[in-house]
Amino acid sequence: MLSSPTPKAIVIRESKIVHKSLTINPLARFVTEEAVCLMFNLKPESIYVVECWRYMVYVHAKGVSKFVSYADFPPIVGVCPPTQAERAKWRRRWRKQLNPEYRKQAPKWWTKFFAEEFWQAPGEPALQNWRDLVESIKFAFNEESLQTLRRELLYISA
Repeated sequence: MLSSPTPKAIVIRESKIVHKSLTINPLARFVTEEAVCLMFNLKPESIYVVECWRYMVYVHAKGVSKFVSYADFPPIVGVCPPTQAERAKWRRRWRKQLNPEYRKQAPKWWTKFFAEEFWQAPGEPALQNWRDLVESIKFAFNEESLQTLRRELLYISA
């Protein structure tokens, strides 16, 4: 019998995300501690604070003190879906990559982020929402990553 790598139970803990600006960036709705953990290879306990400023996100964790663009965070379900303007912001951000292979797609850790979110989905309706989100931003992934995500969804749904 196979078991899922993470429990599907909802874990409630105090949020370490703090909004420091009176004007909230529209992309702030996608800032999550899970994304920060994957972005910097951290454990959730090692994050001290994630400050959302008007144009940038400041991440302060054990061994990490960095400013990050809002366009580095992947979309999530449960909030308004990404607009066409926000998709353009992601593409502009990716074009700044030094490696030409990655200039037209999301960072590799996005695939891992979505796979982990699939496993944490509490039921089939939530899993369908994640499936719809990934299909709406499939431009962000290369074919291999997209196939990996689709296989994860099939495995979880079965």
